[in-house]
Amino acid sequence: MIVIFDLDGTLLNTIDDLGYACNYALEHTGFPTHQIENYPRMVGNGINNLIRRALPESKRTEENIWRVREYFVPYYNEHNCDYTRPYEGIPEVLQKLKAQGHLLAVASNKYQAATEKIVSHFFPGVFDVILGEREGIPRKPDPQIVKDIMAQLNDQMANDPMVLYIGDSLVDRDTAENAHVPFVACSWGYVSRDALIKAGVARIVDVPAKISNEINNHKI
Repeated sequence: MIVIFDLDGTLLNTIDDLGYACNYALEHTGFPTHQIENYPRMVGNGINNLIRRALPESKRTEENIWRVREYFVPYYNEHNCDYTRPYEGIPEVLQKLKAQGHLLAVASNKYQAATEKIVSHFFPGVFDVILGEREGIPRKPDPQIVKDIMAQLNDQMANDPMVLYIGDSLVDRDTAENAHVPFVACSWGYVSRDALIKAGVARIVDVPAKISNEINNHKI
């Protein structure tokens, strides 16, 4: 089976480093900053959309977004592992899935360089494919990132064509639906369990160990 994971809010709690980077960039471009605890509702659609949401409503122009991004990216590149940590139980379940022969992939809206760096730092040698935001490729919830992962792993999945997508947000839910693959939501990320239920998400796991349980019990 190919198991595709979202990154932020699913594998890693990245919110502090994202928030500090955004505040640094906002401050250096003359815009007001935010409390770190307010950032979870701004993430999920890539860096440009994070910046757009962080800017004052009347200042959300493309010019301002790129001005802020020019400060955000270099700072985040240097500090994206300062406070970021795997969620409890994630390293263990990844190692278990790997040992069982599953193919593992990351599908993120974080830009590619940062996605590769962070995943390689926290999970060296674990993932078969690591894809983030790439120039010219539409972001999630467009299904292209899932299609690209499946294409890269096509030769290895011949005997087990099943695919499962795991994420914490409605963007992830929509990505899976658009790619026509089953979806399981995790409740430990940036979207609450109540919000997931309210949005009609049918399959929710509350601890990482339940991911391997569902796969091994052939419930997906």
